Formats: sequence, structure tokens, C-alpha cells
Amino acid sequence: MLKSPLIAAAVALLMTVPLAAQAGPECAAGKTISPGKLTIATGNPAYFPWVIDDNPESGEGFEAAVAYATAEAMGFSADQVDWVRAGFDESIQPGAKNFDFNLQQFSITEDREKVVDFSLPYYSSAMAVLVQQPTADAGAVPTIDSLRTLKWGAAAATTAVPMIDVITGSSNSALLYNDGADVVEAMKANQIDAALFDLPTALYVAAVVLDDGVILGQFPADRTENPDNFGMLMQEGNPLKECVDQAIQEITANGVLAGIEAKWLSETTGVPVIQ
Repeated sequence: MLKSPLIAAAVALLMTVPLAAQAGPECAAGKTISPGKLTIATGNPAYFPWVIDDNPESGEGFEAAVAYATAEAMGFSADQVDWVRAGFDESIQPGAKNFDFNLQQFSITEDREKVVDFSLPYYSSAMAVLVQQPTADAGAVPTIDSLRTLKWGAAAATTAVPMIDVITGSSNSALLYNDGADVVEAMKANQIDAALFDLPTALYVAAVVLDDGVILGQFPADRTENPDNFGMLMQEGNPLKECVDQAIQEITANGVLAGIEAKWLSETTGVPVIQ
């Protein structure tokens, strides 16, 4: 049977279009801000270990790697991912967004969920032990026996207090302060040896706030009371949320997410797990 010139031309045109661009990811079809593309936001700048060298396109760093793994599970190839930059404060405000989702260590809270949507958690923050270099040089190591010998400080209203009590085996075992900033100042003044912070905060304080900060070790997230859960932030009512959640469930179930966490938040940062 002979084909008309018009049909032949249409077939020829379709043969030149990549299959992914023809069909597109089924769940996300018609739901992204750019057809056939997934637009992901991060901070400006984006910091280690979440993004390496402020270059999310490389896929290097915990959140950059999670973004590409999520995109792949949603059916998007790496070249179908576009990156944009968005400020933290502006992103958590209500209103239209210039991204499909944003990874920037956003804690999922009830107040924020009133004006934006979050995906299922992609990270539950472990608690980490922060000390200064002289404490580590004096022999402090990431074991419970060693941690019991340290002088602890904590912000009074945080879950760090009962955790420190468990570590030391006694109540009233920490000097209490108004907030985390006061705890850090107490450490600078050598009033305390150690403090507990969520791992992202500990990484920041050790690298930026303290001149000689050391993260001695981290507890598994399942040993942390009320861990801080990070979610991908989206515009409120975004129909893409279902697809993102399905992708996170997939990379959680197949072990991809755990592998990314091990690589970028344990191996790369060099923070051992306290057992």
C-alpha cells in the first residue's frame, strides 16, 4: 500500500524526535512548568555537602544526587533537568514558583505546609556531636564510653537534652542555654566540651562559625527523637507532588537513596556513625 507524501513526511519527522520527548514521563505529563522538562531549584550559593562546588548540574553532592535520582525515577533523563536558583526565604512564601520542586534543606513543618507543599521526606536528619579540636586531640572518640566523659551543653527547649541524658546515663547532665547560638558561644568560651546538633547545622557550625570545630560522630536517624525531616518544596497544590512522592518511594525502596546518603553524608563528610 502506498503512503501519501504527507504521511511519509510526518513519519520521517517523528523518527528524528527522541522517544522520551515524544511520550514524556507519563505521571508528570502536563504538570511541569516547562513541557518535557523538570525544573529543579537550589540555593544561591549551594553549599557542601549538599551540592559540590556550587554546581548542581554535576550531580555531585547529596541533594544534587537526590535530585537526579528522583528525576530519573520520574522518567526524566539528565538532559531534561533544568536548574534554577531560589532564595530560601522567598521559596517558603506562598505564591507562584519558578521551579517544579526545590531542594534546599527545607524542614517539613506544619506552618510551612499551610502555604507550600512538601514531598515525602528524602532525608531524616541525624543528630551529630560537635566538639572543638582540642577536645578531639585530648582523646574524645565517637563511642558512648568516650562521650560520657565530656561536659555537655544544650539549648533547653530542644530534643538534644533527653538524648544527652541517655548518652551520659544521668539526668541534668548538660548545662542548659537559651538557644543554639548560646551553646556555640559556651563552647568557644570552653564552658562545655560537646553539644548535639542536627547534622546539617553541625556541618555549618564546624565549617563556618567555629575556627576549630570538629564533628566527632553522628547518631543514626532512627535513634534521634523527632528527627528533622527534609522535603522537596513545591508550590501549594502542585499536581506534580504525587509523581515526586512516587519517585521518592521508589528510590527509597530500591536502596538508591540510602546509597546516596552513605556516599555524600557519611563517606564524603568523614562523619562516623556512633553505634
